[in-house]
Amino acid sequence: MNILMIDTSGPACGVAISRDGQIVCEMQLTSGKTHSQRVMPMVDQALALCEMAVTDVDLFGAVVGPGSFTGVRIGVSTVKALAHAAGKPCIGIDALEALAANAPYFDGVICPILDARAQQVYGAMFEGGMPPRRLMDDEAEKLSLFLDRVEATGRDALFLGDGVAAMRDAIAARLGDKAHFAPAQHVGLRAASACALAQAYAEDESHLKDCMTLLPLYLRAPQAERERAAKLAAQKKEEAHG
Repeated sequence: MNILMIDTSGPACGVAISRDGQIVCEMQLTSGKTHSQRVMPMVDQALALCEMAVTDVDLFGAVVGPGSFTGVRIGVSTVKALAHAAGKPCIGIDALEALAANAPYFDGVICPILDARAQQVYGAMFEGGMPPRRLMDDEAEKLSLFLDRVEATGRDALFLGDGVAAMRDAIAARLGDKAHFAPAQHVGLRAASACALAQAYAEDESHLKDCMTLLPLYLRAPQAERERAAKLAAQKKEEAHG
């Protein structure tokens, strides 16, 4: 089985290809240009290097979130278009689970966190393995609340994801020597890890989607929608007291 995986959910734009369970190509780029400018040239180059055409891909995958709302939409839309054109199925991979797959042998809890702004994180907890074993659902919450959950396990915890850079000091101050941090080559989401998860799930048809049913995973509404809802609520409150 040939799998093409795309990740545009965070700071890096990533593409990976696996062939019969082996990663044969991985590209990752963090640059000033938007993912929409980078992703298709990277896909084209990855396929060319592997001497493959789009029609040779058996399964198209996208990291569906949580993450950047715009980035997630770019990746999901790209995969939907490719799958539609090739007449092939697609699969969505959870960003936090893909991060946990970077560290399958850690003997403790694996804690991927993404920066959700305003001292909040998108976070989850896993135990190692391939696929990782989920210990909690994805949540969007204050870092302090997430650390309450981690501390309650009483176990060593490995943190990785783009939330680590901004929150490392707070995590270390709270958890002390039970806090561990992934090295640079494993701290970010890798398209190869997401591709390996797609391979692990490909045998179960319940994980497969078509180009119409593949959807982004949002843990909360986009900021513009939240601001609009708050504005409408304030207007209704004024009208009620007017």
